[in-house]
Parts: sequence; C-alpha cells; structure tokens
Amino acid sequence: MTFPYRTLIAALGAIAATACSPSGPADAPETAKSGGTKSGCLSRAYPEIGGPISLVNDKGEAVTQDTFKGHPTLIYFGFTYCPDVCPMTLVTVARAYKMLPEGIAPPQTLLISIDPERDTPEKLAEYVATSAFPDNLVGLTGTPEQVRAAAQAFIADYSRVDDPSSTAGYTMDHTSLLYLMDKDWNLKTFFTHDDTSETIAACLADVLDE
Repeated sequence: MTFPYRTLIAALGAIAATACSPSGPADAPETAKSGGTKSGCLSRAYPEIGGPISLVNDKGEAVTQDTFKGHPTLIYFGFTYCPDVCPMTLVTVARAYKMLPEGIAPPQTLLISIDPERDTPEKLAEYVATSAFPDNLVGLTGTPEQVRAAAQAFIADYSRVDDPSSTAGYTMDHTSLLYLMDKDWNLKTFFTHDDTSETIAACLADVLDE
C-alpha cells in the first residue's frame, strides 16, 4: 500500500525548521515500511521520498543521482550562511561516522544548498572543507529551478525570510532532515534533529553492514 503523497507531505512538512532552527518531528505515517527487528531505524523508508537531481558540485562539475549511485549516500539540505542548525547537524554526522565499527565505511555525504544565490561552488568548497564536518562532504548547488526540483524530490521545503537586521540581509527557513539513500538511490531511512551521533551511528552500522 502506498502512503498518500499529500499526507506524507503534510507529515514531513511539520519537521520544517524556522529561521534555520529545528522544530519537532511529525508523527511518522502509520504505513511506513517495516524494518522488522530494525524498525526503529528503518521504518522511514518511504518510496515517495527521493528522486533525480541535476546540480553542480563544489568543483563546478555537473552531477546527477547517477554520479552517486553504487554507494550509500547521506543527503542534507542546508546553506552556508545557516548560523547554527546546519553546522551542528554536520558536526553530529561527523561524530557519528567516527563511532562506526572498524571495517564499516561511512556513506558519501552531500550538502545540497537551498541558497543558490549566495552558495556558489567556490563558497561551498570552502565551507565543506571545515575540519569539524565529515571528511567526505561534497557541496552541491545549481540554478534556483534545479535546487527546487531536487528539494521537491525529497519532499524538503525551504523559503527565504528577509532579515534587515542581519548583515546577510536574509536567512532561509528549511526542512532539517538527513536522508540516507542506498546504492541504488532509494531512501533507506532519514534522521531528524532528535537523532544523536550515537543513534545515527547505530543505525548506519546496521544498514551499512547489510
């Protein structure tokens, strides 16, 4: 049974952050695929989430979902001017990767910018090199249309909020989720701001050891 698309959008929409600050997750739809003994981690594998992307990486190269197939991929929609939630999330991911058991490699990690006006490939390249972030973090950007299409494929929402008091002039409200895609670019699970480095690492250890 496929969960109604509009209901899924409404459920995930409640997870959207305000002014780059996280809010609590919505109740998970009851028809999520069961993960059996791993249901706490893998009950979020909705087939409606995830889809094709056509963007540019932090080296200025065109990429699509096919660029990343063949390996598990962890995706986050954020932006470099995000004051707290985005960097905190990426630090949490980096810590989770360090907790993985020996022999289990972390997934490739993508930051898709929802602020293409400011986040050029050059800006992203500088940002993803931050030492506290995952070593394999790659930044992606594109035209506003390309970025919006990618976000819609993941049922991720964002909007610009003018802030005259800020030196940047505006900020971005956005959904703050981490999406784990399998090697075939199908959603395996997602993580919310309630997930810690420990819970992310435990889930990844199970998933990546399959």
